[in-house]
Amino acid sequence: MRNYQTELENRIAFIQNQLRQSGADGIVLGLSGGKDSALVGILCKKACDNTVGLILPCMSKRNYEMDREDACSVASQYSISLRTVDLSAVKSLLLETISASGVNLSDMASANISPRLRMLTLYAVAASENRLVAGTGNRSEAYMGYFTKWGDGAHDFNPIADLTVTEIYEFLDYLGAPRCVMEKAPSAALFEGQTDEGEMGITYARIDRYLLTGEATAEDKELIERFHARSLHKTRMPLAYPGG
Repeated sequence: MRNYQTELENRIAFIQNQLRQSGADGIVLGLSGGKDSALVGILCKKACDNTVGLILPCMSKRNYEMDREDACSVASQYSISLRTVDLSAVKSLLLETISASGVNLSDMASANISPRLRMLTLYAVAASENRLVAGTGNRSEAYMGYFTKWGDGAHDFNPIADLTVTEIYEFLDYLGAPRCVMEKAPSAALFEGQTDEGEMGITYARIDRYLLTGEATAEDKELIERFHARSLHKTRMPLAYPGG
């Protein structure tokens, strides 16, 4: 297990250094009510008092209920300034507009609009208030490619990118985070009933065991490496013709 007091001090210093180098006045992040955004919110608030969390509901019933309540619990406990920007009407209009052009959107294409609208909103606020956008993705999700390209995968800095889900929970426990965040099933809430592990077909515990120790069943290793290989484009800069 990591020394989370040392981890806390080092990550606070990392965030403060990003602010100094950029000349930004503060930080903005999406506070979804999940484990990752909770940890990032806590770290950012400890590093910079001028940290704002945005609750960004986008057509998912869960966004308006459990996720909102859990985000409020985190914000209240750690004195994080909180705002709500409801993106449901925006997404609905965009879906109608695209459909009117004759395009039949797939379920996944439609679902990925939500995190992209959220990131658009975060950057609009950041640009207007001289803030940096904090990323909330973890190592386990990144290796599996379980994030939306140009959506939750976009940020100015990410203070938890090296942590597995197992370590995220350990860190939150060390910080005394609300149990509601610790105990619910991880979910991007892109559609009703969705969970991360259900969609990937493997538990984070098994993914993390492989990432941290290299140990996995042959079946798990094949699945993890398949997810990783097909999502490499998400973690690379866009290809450009090299010229001469």
